[in-house]
Amino acid sequence: MPVTLPSDLPAFDVLTREGVMVMAEDRAARQDIRPLRIGLVNLMPRKIQTETQFARLLGATPLQIELSLIRMSEHQTKNTAAEHMESFYRPFSEVAISGEKFDGLIITGAPIEHLPFNAVTYWKELTQIFDWTQTHVHSTFGVCWGGMGMINHFHGVKKHMLDAKAFGCFRHQNLAPASPYLRGFSDDCVIPVSRWTEMRQDEIDAADGLRTLLGSAEVGPCLVEDPGHRALYIFNHFEYDSDTLKQEYDRDVSNGEPINVPINYYLGDDPSQPPQNRWRSHAHLLYGNWINEIYQSTPYDIGEIGR
Repeated sequence: MPVTLPSDLPAFDVLTREGVMVMAEDRAARQDIRPLRIGLVNLMPRKIQTETQFARLLGATPLQIELSLIRMSEHQTKNTAAEHMESFYRPFSEVAISGEKFDGLIITGAPIEHLPFNAVTYWKELTQIFDWTQTHVHSTFGVCWGGMGMINHFHGVKKHMLDAKAFGCFRHQNLAPASPYLRGFSDDCVIPVSRWTEMRQDEIDAADGLRTLLGSAEVGPCLVEDPGHRALYIFNHFEYDSDTLKQEYDRDVSNGEPINVPINYYLGDDPSQPPQNRWRSHAHLLYGNWINEIYQSTPYDIGEIGR
């Protein structure tokens, strides 16, 4: 089944050309089925690219997904047209007042790792979202900085600055093969990484109720399960397109910023060669497994979520 998107959302045409199953809202409304309601709190500056990446993964599942785009209430993006934001996004304040509930919620990363959490202008509202998920969302997926923020808020686990940016495609070990979220996973897999900070495994181990599902000897813990808060935290980027790391590398080179060639990404680590995508299948597996777990456990009456 498809992901339901507005027909004029840029992701609709992009994913249709790729062969991803998408459905316009008016057609979905005629089907006698309750779609899973998934919200996307998009904190990334390039909103259209990010919403397309996540819609692509959600649209590959066998269930009908209704995707809702959510933004911070007061923060104004500088990288996406105001018309796009006005047409397709709702501020969280409006969502909260409406009292509506979601089967799943994704909270993205943001390129503000160098700042302490409480120095981020919208941190107070974001912590309100974290708390709101406990009564209005069945399962939450925090990605990169969003996941770091959630695990810090709920468990006090700190983020630490790295001496050099972790940048490239790193091999990760499957630490919990019996986990339903890793159903179909190989013993190891490659995941794109792009961050200046890390969470440390010993501090995650010291927190109550957390379990690391994927981890790397080179770049540390990656996927952490938090059953007590019905949440997953992933610190790396399965959702990335084939050329996302290339875009980041080319941008930094163009700006004269010091940046290493992303590790294990280009053939022969030669940036004149095309990037190699070695994570796509596991990305679909992870998000498909997450959606399946939501489907198996969410109430049929969405109003029962959080009760």
